[in-house]
Amino acid sequence: VQLQASVGGLVQAGDSLRLSCVASGSSISRFIMGWFRQAPGNEREFVAAIIRNGGSSYYADSVKGRFTISRDNVKNTVYLQMNSLKPEDTAVYYCAADRRAWVMRTPTYDYWGQGTLVTVSS
Repeated sequence: VQLQASVGGLVQAGDSLRLSCVASGSSISRFIMGWFRQAPGNEREFVAAIIRNGGSSYYADSVKGRFTISRDNVKNTVYLQMNSLKPEDTAVYYCAADRRAWVMRTPTYDYWGQGTLVTVSS
């Protein structure tokens, strides 16, 4: 499966931004979908993940209550709605896919998008 994330952008603290990730080559209904991020000098970290049917989602503590992951298996797309953005959310965001449920929060997914930069100014 190939993953293509939408363009991020430069926003101000408190703003909202929605990222999307379109898959091709396979139906995402077969995959756990996740979002990760990596800030300069930091390791890639888990942001959110959602199970195949969208029934359950999981979040890093740092984004819980502000970010929402969702998926549309018909459109083969996963979304990350980011509200109340903070400067510390600045990072390159990656979407990822994997068939194995146990990888949920770990950066060991089999398939990765190219990454998109989100910059939050104070």
